[in-house]
Amino acid sequence: MAKQPVILRRDGNGAHALSFDRPVGVQIYTFIRDAIVSMELLPGQMISETALADQFGVSRTPVREALIQLANIGFVDVLPQRGTYVSKFSMEKILEARFIREALEVSVVSSLAENVTSEIIQAGEAIIAEQKTAAKDDDAIAFQKLDDKFHQTLANFTTYSRVAALIEAEKAHMDRVRNLSLHVRGQYKRILTQHIAIIKAIKSGSPESAAKAMSVHMKDVYNILHLIPQEHPEYF
Repeated sequence: MAKQPVILRRDGNGAHALSFDRPVGVQIYTFIRDAIVSMELLPGQMISETALADQFGVSRTPVREALIQLANIGFVDVLPQRGTYVSKFSMEKILEARFIREALEVSVVSSLAENVTSEIIQAGEAIIAEQKTAAKDDDAIAFQKLDDKFHQTLANFTTYSRVAALIEAEKAHMDRVRNLSLHVRGQYKRILTQHIAIIKAIKSGSPESAAKAMSVHMKDVYNILHLIPQEHPEYF
């Protein structure tokens, strides 16, 4: 197995700088999830509750709770008598997640095109502008978070409360692949072009155009999916 986790974002005392105005468990979950998505914690790497508790300067309880949450969305595997490990990539789960997301998100944009408002367009364009800045700075994590924000924002505009949560739950197995894909030459530009096309289609008021633009975007993972196992077989 890989080495014990080393999470780099710490304060001057060697511990994570946790905020007092947010629940500790939520912050720990976010730190660990970001480390997994960014590939700071690699697939197959063992995770030590004790080491993480020391790094955060807390008891093991909130760390354990965060790891349970991560196990529930498929980011870690808890193996009895063996320990907790970062989940390896599963091609089957990645493809299944993409299939489910496409079904949901095509319906989202079709609905928005039928009921388009200036607020929807302005929100989408504002996120795209932020993504352009992240791409210019070659900040893959910021770019991916904004990608998530783009899709979550569109889902929220449907006013169906469970849609955004379902999309979030299904994309877990795609997140690390998406992060790796951002290092493929031209990927920033391709995603930005697709997001712009989605907003343009929604703005046109055509459900068919919006559905087609989102379907193209969701299928984009196929462009790089075959490369990942070749370049990183150890992640599967």
